[in-house]
Amino acid sequence: MDLALLLDRFGEPALLAAGGAAIGLAFGFFAQRSRFCLRSAVIEFWRREPGEKLAVWLLAFSAAVVAVQALVLLRALDVTGARQLATRGSLSGAIVGGLVFGAGMIMTRGCASRLLVLSANGNLRALLSGLIFAVTAQASLAGSLAPLRIAISQWWTIDGGASRDLLAITSVGPWGGLAAGLAWLAAALWFSVRSGWGLWKWAGGIGAGLMVAAGWWFTYGVSASSFQVVPVQGLTFSGPSAEWLMRVVSQPVGPVGFDFGLMPGVFAGSFLGAWLGGDLKLEGFKDGYGMRRYIAGAILMGFGAMLAGGCAVGAGVTGGAVFALTAWLTLASMWAGAGVTDWLLDRNVAAPSPARDGLPNRSVMAP
Repeated sequence: MDLALLLDRFGEPALLAAGGAAIGLAFGFFAQRSRFCLRSAVIEFWRREPGEKLAVWLLAFSAAVVAVQALVLLRALDVTGARQLATRGSLSGAIVGGLVFGAGMIMTRGCASRLLVLSANGNLRALLSGLIFAVTAQASLAGSLAPLRIAISQWWTIDGGASRDLLAITSVGPWGGLAAGLAWLAAALWFSVRSGWGLWKWAGGIGAGLMVAAGWWFTYGVSASSFQVVPVQGLTFSGPSAEWLMRVVSQPVGPVGFDFGLMPGVFAGSFLGAWLGGDLKLEGFKDGYGMRRYIAGAILMGFGAMLAGGCAVGAGVTGGAVFALTAWLTLASMWAGAGVTDWLLDRNVAAPSPARDGLPNRSVMAP
């Protein structure tokens, strides 16, 4: 693929949007068919019941790390200019934002990308949560919640460059990153074999991870071939959600780019996967408790994602694949926040009991 010729013919905005849509389409399809979900993986891990959901997430994460580091070693990708590494970061934002996001993820039964995937399948709970997530993300970026986000993010900051690069901090370089990715892949394969040989668990998990790497590779290729300033970026869903909200409710908005095509692409890919798999089904709320829980969780996720600098995919997988220090802190905090919230809200009430006769089953194991 000659990106220079495509740039001359279509221009940067159209090419970036088309690439975002194509990569998003594949990611949405793989994520839907594999049931890729950080929240479900976290629950299996903390409840000491490792199974298919944990295996899928590990496959996606390790595939992204291995592919990104391999591209760097082959000189087909340079991420030193990416915002996750080059700009000044917030360690306090990563930790607090990750904890808050993890809590919200448990309450809404899915992270930002999972809500988008489920919305395309007819899940009205996920659709409402996704809209509230986008509103809160925008309010945290440039609205009423922005002062609080900025205040927390300034508690503990770190310079960009080598200070945010775990591979530079540890002096292991891309080869060390590749070795770490292969170790994660070995763990993913062990959990995958242990939990069974489902086709879509393997293909979908690995495919979703490779799409994260594809996002990095594509935007870098366009950036290297363009005379314009094009940001090198990967997949994320917090910023694009806020951007699409503003495109719907306000004009003018920012220029068209990779994120413009990503969101509709993921939605279309998930719809296609659900249609082929017979998973299209309208689902709504069953009680008032459920609605209150989803709304509160979506608010926490929207604020947490903007504070941490990304969602479970944007920070956890996309940022983790380039070994950004703040991304790994965010990911660890998400796992911690989600584990504590599951223990407080759901673990002790997962099964109906006589003492709770007449109250809804609040188990979160189903999406």
